[in-house]
Amino acid sequence: MDIVLMAMLAAANAVMTVYLSPVNQALNSIGGPILTSTITGLYMIYGLLAYYIIRKPGTAVITYSIGAVVQSFMGTAYGLASCFAAAACYMVIAELIFAIFKYRNWGWPVMLLAGGAMVPIWFFVAAQMYGYMVWGTNILLIALVVRTISGVVLCGLLTKLLGDALARSGLLRRFAVSSRG
Repeated sequence: MDIVLMAMLAAANAVMTVYLSPVNQALNSIGGPILTSTITGLYMIYGLLAYYIIRKPGTAVITYSIGAVVQSFMGTAYGLASCFAAAACYMVIAELIFAIFKYRNWGWPVMLLAGGAMVPIWFFVAAQMYGYMVWGTNILLIALVVRTISGVVLCGLLTKLLGDALARSGLLRRFAVSSRG
């Protein structure tokens, strides 16, 4: 059941990314790196949501890996390497955060922390891959802050809200989110 849920969320993310990429590119053409940074959290939500629901070590590794493979098959506007590099960055941080809390704390502060903490390492990698360094220090710092806020809100907060709503609906009664709150 866990693997099926992970695969479903990864597949849903790949489909969402197909539609989110043109939005991201439009935001970039309108407001550059700052405006495009506002939706960063949406790209990460599927793995964090899987972790929140399943609550087992390794969930991020499996979910983000499946997501990278599915997304690479569907195509990406940002290049094949970005699928795997982003997934690797997200999984390392998510696994670290939940290991620090011994897989027991799933409250608001931890979920918001996880959503925000996944951003900086990918931002650094993406800056190297896509040449963000030409933006200048001020723009880089503002973009990083906006992306981190997006991670906190559109990944951490939204994951907690979605996970709790799904748990209340009874759809997740076979998963840890329902038994542990």
